[in-house]
Amino acid sequence: MIAEISRAWGWIGIDPDEVVAENDFGNVIVRATDGRFWRITPEDGTCCVVAENRAALDLLLYDQEFLHDWYMRELVGVARENLGELSSMRKYCLRIPSYLGGAYGMPNLSTAPIHEIIGMAGEIARQTHELPDGAKIQLKVVD
Repeated sequence: MIAEISRAWGWIGIDPDEVVAENDFGNVIVRATDGRFWRITPEDGTCCVVAENRAALDLLLYDQEFLHDWYMRELVGVARENLGELSSMRKYCLRIPSYLGGAYGMPNLSTAPIHEIIGMAGEIARQTHELPDGAKIQLKVVD
């Protein structure tokens, strides 16, 4: 997973060292080599520092607003009801990311291997991060 995070998200400045948490929607918290903690949020196409050190992360993990956003209980409930329980190494995801207009609900929910979610999210984010809001894009799937 570290190699995939580095490949897909290294362009943003993260030098990953260890994945310290994953949620059911493929979000991960990663400790970087400099000791900072980053959150990758595939559905939003973001990878940003959430804590400067372990003590700050420990405080963040008590923040109710952060925890509500992290666990995504309502969306996980909808996904579980429609798609079933997750199997090993798979996570729920949005077929079309929210920042590209994808809805947070059925039928835009699916499951995929977490490394594919992280990889694809990083690649799409890299290609679209400088586009202005409302820009039209065209996705091309290439084997």
